[in-house]
Amino acid sequence: MSALETGSFLTELTPVERAELESRGRVRDFERGATLFVEGERPGWVAVLLKGRVKAFSYREQGGEALLAVRGPGALLGEVAAIDGLPRSASVEALEPVRALAVTADEFMAFLQVHGRVSVIIMRMLCQRWRDADRKRAEFGMFDATGRVAQRLVELAERFGVPYERRSGPAAAGQSVRITLNLSQEELAGWVGASREAVSKALRTLRAHGWIETGRRRLIVHDLQALRRHAR
Repeated sequence: MSALETGSFLTELTPVERAELESRGRVRDFERGATLFVEGERPGWVAVLLKGRVKAFSYREQGGEALLAVRGPGALLGEVAAIDGLPRSASVEALEPVRALAVTADEFMAFLQVHGRVSVIIMRMLCQRWRDADRKRAEFGMFDATGRVAQRLVELAERFGVPYERRSGPAAAGQSVRITLNLSQEELAGWVGASREAVSKALRTLRAHGWIETGRRRLIVHDLQALRRHAR
């Protein structure tokens, strides 16, 4: 199993809770690009990520995707539809090979009825997601496309960044961070609510400042503090 993301659903469970949840489901593997959930479908199961990362997105009326979130190992997916019984509000697709624990909606609800503490954990997680969604909505009125791109790059660097030794330039070794999650410009545009052209222009601006470096399937942040300042 991959290292679990700090603060993820699985990290909050006790060994006993985790063992029982695992006993109620089965492990499934998905290839990169595979669809786990489809927006609008009836809820049949929930997923707990054990390995790999996925994106949750919704289709825009004018075409294209609105990227809602990126989830990593330890994340719980599909729980809202399982709880309220309504159609799924978003689609989920594997960004890389994924392994997940699949638990039917009925088994998941039975698990929650036995473990009230886990229900409280989920309520806190949902509150955190709603607060994050409110914050992102506020960003649209406060920042231009470059500012919103900077914010998402900070988030990616903090969640999916690994140290990168810069061979040349003013930055000292260890200051740079390589983002290990590969998002296309279209996906990044859907995340920040801008056109692909606006995102491309924003990336050029950030590169011109020397704060980031981009290449084929490569995104390196050379000055994370500068990005944070620009994203405030």
